[in-house]
Amino acid sequence: MNQAIRNSWVVIVAMFMVLVVAISVIQVIAADALKNNDFNSRQLYQEFGSARGPILVDGNPIAESVESNDDFNYQRVYHDTELYSGLTGFYSLTYGATGLEDKLNRYLAGSSDGQFVDRIIELFSGTQMEGAQVELTIDPAMQELAYSVMPEGVEASVVITDPESGDILAMASKPSYDTNLLATHSGAEASANMAELQTVPGLSPYLNRPTASLPAPGSTFKLIDTVAMLESGEYQPDQVLDVPDSITLPNTNTPLGNFGGGLCGRMDEATLAEIFAQSCNTPFALAAMELGQDRIRTTAENFGFNESFEIPLTVAASQFPEDLSDAALAQSSIGQLNVKATALQMNMVAAAIANDGTMMKPQLIDTIRGSDLTLLEDVQPEVFRRSTTPEIAEQMTELMRGPLDGGTAYRAQSESVDIAAKTGTAQLGADNDLVNSWITGFAPADDPQVAVTIVYQNIDFDTGSELTSTNLKEIMEAVVTQ
Repeated sequence: MNQAIRNSWVVIVAMFMVLVVAISVIQVIAADALKNNDFNSRQLYQEFGSARGPILVDGNPIAESVESNDDFNYQRVYHDTELYSGLTGFYSLTYGATGLEDKLNRYLAGSSDGQFVDRIIELFSGTQMEGAQVELTIDPAMQELAYSVMPEGVEASVVITDPESGDILAMASKPSYDTNLLATHSGAEASANMAELQTVPGLSPYLNRPTASLPAPGSTFKLIDTVAMLESGEYQPDQVLDVPDSITLPNTNTPLGNFGGGLCGRMDEATLAEIFAQSCNTPFALAAMELGQDRIRTTAENFGFNESFEIPLTVAASQFPEDLSDAALAQSSIGQLNVKATALQMNMVAAAIANDGTMMKPQLIDTIRGSDLTLLEDVQPEVFRRSTTPEIAEQMTELMRGPLDGGTAYRAQSESVDIAAKTGTAQLGADNDLVNSWITGFAPADDPQVAVTIVYQNIDFDTGSELTSTNLKEIMEAVVTQ
C-alpha cells in the first residue's frame, strides 16, 4: 500500500513539474513569439481593442483612442494630422506602428515596467486599463508657424529648438498626410489609402523627414570648417586669405570654383569674416586640405556627425566620410560629395554655438504620466557633448551675423531681431539644375532663445534661396517678439 502511495506521489509530482515547465515556457520563453504570431487573433483584438494612451501637445490630444462600434472597441484617431503625422506616425491594424506610436508603444499600450501595478489591478478588478499619456515638448503655435511657411508641393523640413534645454519646439515637414487613412480597421481601405499616398512625390508615410532624410548640407557645413579653423589657432576672423576664383583639385583635372555671379569672384583676397559672409568655396577648400581630414572629421563628430541616437524617434547618423583624398576632402568641406546631414543635425550645430559651445540632447518628450496622472517619466535637459569652447562659440556668433549684413542671407535681415545664421546650397548634379537649399541659425544673437533650421530639397536655386531666408526671418520675428 505504501509503495502504491509512493508511486502515485511520484507521478503527481512529475506531472506538476511538467505543468510548471510548460507554464514557464509559455509565459517566459515563448511569450513574445506567441504574442507576435500572425495567427494570434486574440492578441490582435486585445491590442486594438484597448484604450491606448493619448499623445498630447500643450495638454490637447493629437492622437487618442476613442470608443468604436466595431469588433475592436476602440479606434485610434489623429488630430491636426498635417502638422503632426511625421511625429506621431500611425498605429495601423494593416501596417503596424511607426513614429512615436512605435517608439513609445510600451507606455501607450500600458505595458511599461512603471505600469505594472496598474496591470495587476486590471487583472483582479476586471476594469479596462488605459495606456499612459505622453506630453510632447512641441509648442503648438510654433508648429503651426513652421508648417505654414512652407508652400505646398515642396520637400521641406523646419526644426525649431531651445538651445539651452534641447527641447524641440517645432518639427514639421512637407509633404504631409492624414494618418487616419492608415489607422482604419478596414484592411481594404488601409491598403487603398496607402497605395494613394505612395503616389505623392517625396512622401513616405514611414519616415519623419527632419530626422530621417539626409540631404547634402552644402555651405552650412562651413560652420564646421570655421570652428576647426579657429580652434587650430592658425586662423582668425580678421585674417586676410586668398580667394582664388577656382582651384584644380589635387591629382585631378576637376575645377572647384566659387558660386557664379557672387561677390567671391570679384575678390582676390578677403578676411575670414568676409569669406564666411559671402560663403566663398575656394578658401574653405584650401583651409580644409591644409588642416587635414582628421581635424575636420573630429570637429564634425564633436558636433554630432557619424552618430545615430533617439529622441525617442530614431535620428539617422549624419555623415562625414573617412579615408578621403585631398580632392574629396576639398569637396566635402563645402558640404558636397558624400557629406549628408539631417535637418535636426544642422539645427544642433547652430544650437551648440548659441549655447556657448555646449550641445544639448534634443528632447521631444516632456513628461509621461499614467492614466491616473502618476508621473512615470520626467525628461530633464541633458548635455549631449561639449562641441567647442565658449570663446570659439562667441567668435562664431559674430561671424554668423555677417551673412545677414550684406551676405548670402541678406533677405533674412530683420529690423526687430538680431539674427545669426549660415546659408547653404548643395548642387545635386552637373546635369541637374535642382539643389538642396539650407539656412540654420539662432536669435537673438546675443541672448539666444531659439535655433531654427530650414531645408528645401530638390528645388531650383532662386526659389530655394529666397524661401529659406524669408522663412527664417518670419519665424524668428514671430517667435522672438511674441
